[in-house]
Amino acid sequence: MKFIGKILLTLLLLLVLAFVLLYVVLQTRWAAGQLSQWMSNNSNYHLSVEKIDHIWSAPGRITLNHVKLGQKNQPDMLNAAQVNLDLSWRQITQPRFFDRITLVNGRLSLNPSALNIPIQANTLQLSKMALTGDADDWTIDSQQVNAGIYPWQPKPGHLLGENTEFQLSAASLNLNGIPAENVLVQGQINNNQLTLSNFGGDLARGQLTGKASRAPDGSWTIDNMRLSNVRLQTSQPLSAFLQDFNQQPKVIVKRFDLIDARLQGKGWAFSDVDLSVKDVSFEKGDWQSQDGEISLNAAEMINGNLHVIDPIINLDLSQQGIAIKQISARWEGGLLRTTGNWIRDSHRLQLNELTIAALEYTLPQNWRQLWVQTLPDWLSEVYVRKLMTNRNLIIDISPQFPFQLTALDGFGTDLLLARNHQWGIWSGNLNLNASGATFNKIDVRRPSLALEATDNQVKFTELSAFTKDGLLEATANVDQQPQRNFSISMNGRAVPVNILENWGWPHLDLQGNANMQLNLQGQMPANVDFQPTLNGKLHVLAADGKQLDQQMNKGIVPGTVTP
Repeated sequence: MKFIGKILLTLLLLLVLAFVLLYVVLQTRWAAGQLSQWMSNNSNYHLSVEKIDHIWSAPGRITLNHVKLGQKNQPDMLNAAQVNLDLSWRQITQPRFFDRITLVNGRLSLNPSALNIPIQANTLQLSKMALTGDADDWTIDSQQVNAGIYPWQPKPGHLLGENTEFQLSAASLNLNGIPAENVLVQGQINNNQLTLSNFGGDLARGQLTGKASRAPDGSWTIDNMRLSNVRLQTSQPLSAFLQDFNQQPKVIVKRFDLIDARLQGKGWAFSDVDLSVKDVSFEKGDWQSQDGEISLNAAEMINGNLHVIDPIINLDLSQQGIAIKQISARWEGGLLRTTGNWIRDSHRLQLNELTIAALEYTLPQNWRQLWVQTLPDWLSEVYVRKLMTNRNLIIDISPQFPFQLTALDGFGTDLLLARNHQWGIWSGNLNLNASGATFNKIDVRRPSLALEATDNQVKFTELSAFTKDGLLEATANVDQQPQRNFSISMNGRAVPVNILENWGWPHLDLQGNANMQLNLQGQMPANVDFQPTLNGKLHVLAADGKQLDQQMNKGIVPGTVTP
């Protein structure tokens, strides 16, 4: 029996020695190279491990040093200083399932095809890693990432798995070209439903915090998001900047706050912006809401030649449209203020009261072309129940017929200013008067206008102005049909005899002041020169008793030379 015992003891010692030798050999560079070669030869991946370590203080952990892993003939998807593999009893039946996998000091590619590795773990942990690549339509480049994912059960098209919890922090993160620093994200995935229970970071020199979720169809729900003190600069014009948001999938905003933001791009800038959005959904450039709100105020907003100071906007949103509780701003030295509604079904903008005061505005040279342009689909009609203008200065510097109106006051009621996506005066009453005016180098005082518009015509019941010594008075009618047939009847008393010369009538061979009568008819179709349509008659009685009668046919007075 002693002999058998000695043999068994010897065999046990030999086994222990063999285990020790194997344990020592496995931690040599030679063993690491052999393991790398075997893995590369017997799988679709190439593996490089410099050394394998194990310490008895952590008996269930194997440490791989200087690891490179990737698909064959492809760049490395993992390059890490250390990979810690924590073993568990579960690996007896599932060898590829680890208790914990820890990646330390390296870079990990998020390419879904590259991460199609048949390995799972109760926990995947990242320590000071860099993450790069494309995942779920997101382009990611992050540095100094610490993260925990549990459990980690990746599947094709699902890098984190279909049911998992995660938390992540990063010193820097660039997501779809948007850089951020000191990022923190916590959340979970449940049957492809992504929930971000908490996220935050430093964005564009400001702070971002929020809570959001993404449904399996790709739509987002923002429970709350707060951006404060943002200083964002972009090289895009405003239209392209907003287009990027319009191309996003459906977004349901329960609460979004932008506080003290400064935004700047090519040809536009917004400063000191406060914006609040509640209970609104956006999709493909459109919006929906049951009981939403939008509030905005800013120090100034610039887009091209448009410069608005101190804008304030308060809107209530519903399925029926937009209730404009308040819109006010300082523009071109004046004040604009209104309230009203935008009705979704009819695309009608209905303003209860529009006030324009102390404006100093120079019309753009193409304002006549802008007037006849078709309005966008969302704006079919513009109705103003009450219009008030006070002390405005309006200037037109077009070389063909410049004019200026000084201290322009006005009052209008029930004005339909756009119909079927076309500007005009389609109905209502309007009265305008100014302290002075200049029409193509002719100065007048106290010009006054009164009109009544219906579906059929615009009737000018009063057109009057004082000259140096006399008075001009006129009435006119303009049809609302596309040909715009019109007629003017004007009387002048003690007015300069050639006052009409700068307004298109040929020079008269008379001197001094005169009384005159003009009757003129023609057509004013859009974008067409109306001069060839003019027909009329002028009678002039000069102060010295001389009289003159002239007839205009098709824009020409016999005996004159047309330009």
